[in-house]
Amino acid sequence: MASATKKLSDRFAIWKTQHLTNHQFLMFLSALIGFIAGLVAVTIKNLTHYIQQLLEGEFVINYHAAFYFIFPVIGLAITLLIIKFGLKKSIGNGIPTTLHAISKRKGIMQKFQMYASLLTAPITVGFGGSVGLEAPTVATGASISSNLSRFFKMNQASRTLLIGCAAAGAMSALFKAPIAAIIFAIEIFSLDLTLISMIPLLLASVSAILTTYFFSGSDIILNTQLTDEFEIQQVPFYILLGVIASLCSIYFTKIYFRINKFFSKITSSFNKLLIGGISLGILIFLIPPLYGEGYDVINNLLQENYLAALGTNIFDAYLDNIWVVIALLAGLIVFKIIATSLTMGAGGVGGIFAPVLFMGSAMGHCFALIINNSGFLKSPLSVSNFTMVGMAGLMAGIMHAPLTAIFLIAELTSGYDLFVPLMITAAISFMITSQFQPHSVYTLDLASRGELITHNKDQMVLTLLNIRQVIETNFVSLNIDATLGDIIHNGVIKSSRNFFPVLDENDHIMGIILLDDIRPVMFNQSLYDEIKVRELMQAAPEVIDLRKDSTKDIMRKFQESDAWNLPVVDNEKYIGFISKSKLLTAYRQKLIEVTV
Repeated sequence: MASATKKLSDRFAIWKTQHLTNHQFLMFLSALIGFIAGLVAVTIKNLTHYIQQLLEGEFVINYHAAFYFIFPVIGLAITLLIIKFGLKKSIGNGIPTTLHAISKRKGIMQKFQMYASLLTAPITVGFGGSVGLEAPTVATGASISSNLSRFFKMNQASRTLLIGCAAAGAMSALFKAPIAAIIFAIEIFSLDLTLISMIPLLLASVSAILTTYFFSGSDIILNTQLTDEFEIQQVPFYILLGVIASLCSIYFTKIYFRINKFFSKITSSFNKLLIGGISLGILIFLIPPLYGEGYDVINNLLQENYLAALGTNIFDAYLDNIWVVIALLAGLIVFKIIATSLTMGAGGVGGIFAPVLFMGSAMGHCFALIINNSGFLKSPLSVSNFTMVGMAGLMAGIMHAPLTAIFLIAELTSGYDLFVPLMITAAISFMITSQFQPHSVYTLDLASRGELITHNKDQMVLTLLNIRQVIETNFVSLNIDATLGDIIHNGVIKSSRNFFPVLDENDHIMGIILLDDIRPVMFNQSLYDEIKVRELMQAAPEVIDLRKDSTKDIMRKFQESDAWNLPVVDNEKYIGFISKSKLLTAYRQKLIEVTV
């Protein structure tokens, strides 16, 4: 089978070379990947809705209201069984997993990732897990894109771009927001914004949205229209909302990683399920709106129907008091990220995109209600407008994607008249949050391990360089006990180089001798047996250790030592030299390869 696939790939490569340019084929692949991403989005959404309909059907209708908080635990258990006994591999967390593949695996994703999230995410969310479907959809599309790129022998730059196309296609299909989807791919995956990269992203986004229109019609996740106009006197409140959004963003990230760290210390998958599942069930029992993705809650808040958003809960008797309502909305902000983290910590498969929108809508809605019921405004704030802008503020802070936040909310809600407040709140939230947390929730873990290169082009190129390929070994080494005569006869005469490494009997680098060091005495034959190498050598400015030094460390050593050549050791033994000129040449070549 593998041999037949390889032959087919080779035959297609020959046909492609004869009939299509690389640019034309890239355009074709981007449209194809957009179509596939659209199919993935439709499949994941429909599977999730089908499971939800089963749980709300006749055979559980009598028990659903009383025991539905148990469903997430059942979904997490089924997900765990699939992963442990079916896939037998860790799926990872959607977008961070994709970023890791780009950073450390040259955009190569494992084949099982093409279907892993497709199987497990609908079960997690369909049974009420408090996570979103966006990240699994992006990861599935990205994996299919990566493996298609490998099949068609695309280079690393094209492979990375096509992964971005899959991300744009997935988001375009899920939200029917093609412009925001393109910006999402650029901001989250740090793609180069050029005409060459923009056209494939555009094709993928359009192809995906057409696919989802064909299968699901004009239904959209967030169904609302802008009804209230932006008023200039409300600018201070949008500024204040941006500050609050930044505080909520910092809270979100800290709680998310703190709970993840707690679960990472638990080695048993069963114990994770037990602790996370039971805790999640209790939380959902006390706060029912935390059940599932929460888009029904968001839509109710956008319609200013906070009673429907809060649903049936233990505080029903007190909902005629607006301050109780405000306190409950604040509780949604506080506990949604806890529910999301428990779902993922217990082994669920999902993402944080929907929870971010959930928290943002509750935050904006709660903020507007507080201001309106404080009694110091003659003209009340538009609760729906602040609900929309709150989502953008939280997205900008948590995901470090202010442009995505602005355009997504504008496209979702047809709220282009809100561009100014969206820009104000998103910019302030992003600026304040980035001062305290330089990395987004997607990149923080990778950055802490030094594995994030997608958002730093220079570091990406340095990381991808193969240092062993630039090591030069055509140097004549000298023993530390050799004489000046040995240097002349065994070194100068036999080597075209103007410096020589000095080694001991165990091939440890002891120093170097430059031709300039021996020039004053090299023609005085009477000194050939008197002067020893150890008297002429000098210490190497720096030594490169292949087992300890990263490419970034090597560049730093060249910069600090101002040397043009540095010796290289592996397992403490000398193996050659690296020249600054050859290293810079390799850097330039790699930069060309990875730049689209």
